[in-house]
Amino acid sequence: MDLQLIGIDPDTGKNGSPTAWVDQENADIVVQSYTADEATRAQCADRTAPGHAKGIPEHETVIRIPARLVPVLREACDAAERTQL
Repeated sequence: MDLQLIGIDPDTGKNGSPTAWVDQENADIVVQSYTADEATRAQCADRTAPGHAKGIPEHETVIRIPARLVPVLREACDAAERTQL
């Protein structure tokens, strides 16, 4: 795996570091961010997508991405698309 750093939350300071990377081998976007609190997890677990079981599968988690990281994620999406070409 070869991760390309795209960016970090500009307001992160020294505590916490929501960050986005792109895997150069398969163009996956990798995100480090805040663990969702129990109330958020419960709301996500209580909702279903069409054709899917209710709940959060064992191999998945819920993360909270700060809105100020959106520009970094857009850049990560662009980088992922370039990697796939």
